[in-house]
Amino acid sequence: MNKIYPSAAAALDGIVRDGQLIAVGGFGLCGIPEALIDALRDSGVKELTAISNNAGVDDFGLGKLLQTRQIKKMISSYVGENKEFERQYLAGELALEFTPQGTLAEKLRAGGAGIPAFFTKTGVGTIVAEGKELRDFDGETYVMERALMPDVALVKAHRADKSGNLQFRLTARNFNPAAAMAGKITVVEVEEIVETGALEPDQVHLPGIYVHRLVLNATPEKRIEKRTISEKAGA
Repeated sequence: MNKIYPSAAAALDGIVRDGQLIAVGGFGLCGIPEALIDALRDSGVKELTAISNNAGVDDFGLGKLLQTRQIKKMISSYVGENKEFERQYLAGELALEFTPQGTLAEKLRAGGAGIPAFFTKTGVGTIVAEGKELRDFDGETYVMERALMPDVALVKAHRADKSGNLQFRLTARNFNPAAAMAGKITVVEVEEIVETGALEPDQVHLPGIYVHRLVLNATPEKRIEKRTISEKAGA
C-alpha cells in the first residue's frame, strides 16, 4: 500500500469535510504540521472542531484557520499568544472546551488505545468538572473524562519510512504521537522519507500501523514563537 502523496493538498483530498473533529499535533509553534494546516485552510472546509494544545499565533499555525473562520470550536489547554482567538472567544464567535494539558494528552492517548473514558482528579471542584460524572475512589473524588477520537489527525514527524514508521525529533514530538494514535485517519508531514527498513527498530517512535498518509515537506519554516536573546558582556 502506497502511503506517500505528492502534496499536502493531495494527502487531504477526499478525507476532510465540513463539521469534522480534527486533531493537530504540536506545542506552540514547535512540531506543527505547517504544510497540512495550509492545505486544510485552502480546502475551504468549515465548522471544524479542532483539538490542539493551543491555536498557534495570529498569522501562523492554526491561527490561519481562525483568521478564515473555519474553526467553530477549540479543544485546547493553552489559549494565549493569539489575539484573534481572544477576540472571537470574547465575542461569542468561537466555542472553547478548556482542558488541562495532562488531561488533553490522556484523552488523546485513551482514544488511540480504544479506552472510551477515564477518571482523573484534575479539575475536580472547578469549571472543568461542570456537567461531568464524579465518582469516589478510596475516599477521593474523581471526574470522568471522555476520550477523543478525531475523524482526522494532522501530525508532524521528522522522518518516516515508506511504511509509515515515524521518528520524531526532540521536543517536536510533544502531542504528535498521541494525536496520530487517536485519529481515525492520520496524515503525517515529514522532512525526510527513507526506504522501509532504513530505520533501526529503536529509532521508530511510532509504528506505521497508525499512519495512513504521508507527505514530504523537506524545508518547513519552523518559526520561533518568542525569540529571546541574552545580552553578553562586552557585546
